[in-house]
Amino acid sequence: MASRLCMAPVTASPPTEPGERPLRFRWSLTVRILLLNVLALALTGGSIFYLDSFRGRLLSERQEQQQRLARTMATAFAGAPRDDWPAISAASQTQEQRRVLVFDAKGRPIFDSIDAGQEFRIVDPSREAWRRKAARAMDRTIDTIVGADDLTDFEPAQTPNAKYWSSLGLFADPASVTLFAPDRTPLVAAGAPVGTALHLITLENARDATRLVRAERSRLAEVVAMALLLSALVSLYLARTIVKPLRRLTRAAVRVHQGRGREVIVPRLEGRRDEVGLLARAVSDMTAELRARTDAIESFAADVSHELRNPLASLRSAIETFARVDAAGQAQLLDILRDDVQRLDRLIGDVAEMSRLDAQLTRTPFDQVDLGLLLEEMVRERERRGEDRNVSIAFARPYRALATVAGDPGRLARAISNLLDNAVSFSPADGCVRLGATRVDREVLVSVEDEGPGVEPGLRAAIFERFATDRPAEFGDERHSGLGLAIAKTIVERHNGRIEVSAPESGKGARFVIRLPAL
Repeated sequence: MASRLCMAPVTASPPTEPGERPLRFRWSLTVRILLLNVLALALTGGSIFYLDSFRGRLLSERQEQQQRLARTMATAFAGAPRDDWPAISAASQTQEQRRVLVFDAKGRPIFDSIDAGQEFRIVDPSREAWRRKAARAMDRTIDTIVGADDLTDFEPAQTPNAKYWSSLGLFADPASVTLFAPDRTPLVAAGAPVGTALHLITLENARDATRLVRAERSRLAEVVAMALLLSALVSLYLARTIVKPLRRLTRAAVRVHQGRGREVIVPRLEGRRDEVGLLARAVSDMTAELRARTDAIESFAADVSHELRNPLASLRSAIETFARVDAAGQAQLLDILRDDVQRLDRLIGDVAEMSRLDAQLTRTPFDQVDLGLLLEEMVRERERRGEDRNVSIAFARPYRALATVAGDPGRLARAISNLLDNAVSFSPADGCVRLGATRVDREVLVSVEDEGPGVEPGLRAAIFERFATDRPAEFGDERHSGLGLAIAKTIVERHNGRIEVSAPESGKGARFVIRLPAL
């Protein structure tokens, strides 16, 4: 579990690059991307489907109109002599776009509005300007995209052929069909019976419908152009708000990877509250933590090297002198050698413990720990082993489950044991060390109080550093590596807690307090 207190120190970095305006964000990056991109795509996609729906409704209305016209003309033809049919047909003409045919019972054409001098014009696409050809190509493309119904192509040569119209179903009543003229404009045809023996067919080239659809397409093209412009602006916006910061972070990460971590200032982007800002601050904190850990490793290696020199120098001196002294001197040198070996053994053990502490605590799952039971067992075991010389340990046991925390019981026991060792080592003969555990609000407090010389206020932070050596001569240091309090502090901080030292209420000695989050 990560601890807030062991996070890397904040790295000072400029919020923006020179000349760059600071940005402020309230919505998350995910919401902004979804809203802006979906909006542009919805405008584009919706316009295409709206256009197809508009054309379909328009042609459906034209077919219904053509059916009504065919029935009206059939009724008029049935009640009028044939000499009046041209006049009736001419009355329905609009801009040379309608043709009227009447077939007898044998399928022979007996009336054609063209023969009556009424023109019906079908445009030859090969003679049209390129703009019209481009428009038809656009029509085909959009029909393919939206999956529009593919209309049957009109065959002008078959116009006088009754079988042709019969094959299209126009000899039923009512009946209508929409075809594609050669220039891909809609041709609406409808059929209706004239009396009992004749049948009428009307054709209308609805070029105005095509013009309406293309006019709508032009308007929608403007909407699409606006959508594309919006998409371009969104892309620029995203490039500024996402790509540029990410590139800055990437450059910083590459420089850290190249071993230039001490020179790199990772941008923290304090003004951003979205995912990119969180990423920037996480990378900045991670880089600072890496620097701190690198510095700590280098410092630790230097400290270990220094601490190992003293016992090794003592060993070398004793070995060199051993052959030149008498038996009594050799016995004394053997005692020195024995003490130095024990001191080296303790030092190497504590150094190994300190070096692997972080990695082990990171992987270790935390359990529910009742510190009252843990401390009671520790005191009992210390008394059994007789580790505390003539110093007594007074333990005020809390109520069961009152002082419960989440953690690794073995590591917590090691941290408290180190505090007890420190307190016992500073206590006078026949002294007393007071050990307690209680809960205050949301914290569990473990206190270790001794009757020693105490800790000066100016040294209370330094005593937790590795190989701290502020021990008066009368208390000796042969049993201590200088890592006990540093190990205790590391264990407590990895449990999301903190450790403090102060003077007890009596004013004599030192009082260490471990504060851990309570369960």
